[in-house]
Amino acid sequence: MADSALWIASLTAGTAVLASWVTSRGTAQAARTQADAAARTQRSVRIRETRRAAYVDLIEQAHRMADLYWRVSDIHGSGTPETRTPELREVRLRLREEYSKLRHFVWVVALEGPDHVAEAAERLRLATQPPFRALEASIAGDTDAVRAFDAGYDPFWKSVLTFVSTAKTAVHDM
Repeated sequence: MADSALWIASLTAGTAVLASWVTSRGTAQAARTQADAAARTQRSVRIRETRRAAYVDLIEQAHRMADLYWRVSDIHGSGTPETRTPELREVRLRLREEYSKLRHFVWVVALEGPDHVAEAAERLRLATQPPFRALEASIAGDTDAVRAFDAGYDPFWKSVLTFVSTAKTAVHDM
């Protein structure tokens, strides 16, 4: 009888050790799964925040340029060509500074992605060129430059609105 009790005790002890080992492996696996899920969530949140910040920076910069374009329109509507030219030159200098910042923000958006948002940012950047060229022509004395400037502003503003819509969708789809 003692032999069977020893076997039962040994079998019970072995079963307990095996059950403990299986439980610890399951607990470890569950902890790894939970840690991986938390890491993925944190990464997703970090990416969303980084992209959102990049998009907001570009939108704010586009608004700064739009304000300067409005200033150009105001200058065109006032004074004489002699008084307008120095003011237009000053705005041109400010637009160059603001454009370099805009270009930087476009590059950041291209880096952060996704590709369709980067493409919308690049279209926004390219849309700044016609109004700027018309400003240059206006400073040079081209009489059609005001009309060309006004015609170039609308596509620029539409590209800003398109970028905003594209960026908003991208942020909410993450």
